Amino acid sequence: MKKKDLQKYENLLLAKRAELLEELGLLKKTGMNSTLKEAAGEISSYSTHMADQGTDSFEREKAFQLASKGGRFLHHIDEALVRIKDKTYGKCQECGKDITAARLEAVPHARFCIECKEKEELRKAGQA
Repeated sequence: MKKKDLQKYENLLLAKRAELLEELGLLKKTGMNSTLKEAAGEISSYSTHMADQGTDSFEREKAFQLASKGGRFLHHIDEALVRIKDKTYGKCQECGKDITAARLEAVPHARFCIECKEKEELRKAGQA
């Protein structure tokens, strides 16, 4: 892959990384790391209606799931940045073929060409 192309993908990955870190920061600011009482601003957890407590719990669980997914995505982005530095970016880690530019535009952290990714998805579906 040409140095110019690598720079383009590196910039794309760094932009996605910065955006993701901002989103994760917002999740933290919204009270994901506080207790239910602290998040509600209540002295006693019994002062609010049980349904409100259930909604608060659901929202906190959703925030944790988003943070977990974001953490995995951040890991994949960081791995792709390492592959750029190692000059292995754009090569399928399964078969060694070049990953198409269209795939890298859509999924810049891609590790597999579309054919190998489809095979991986089929294997996962067969295990489920």
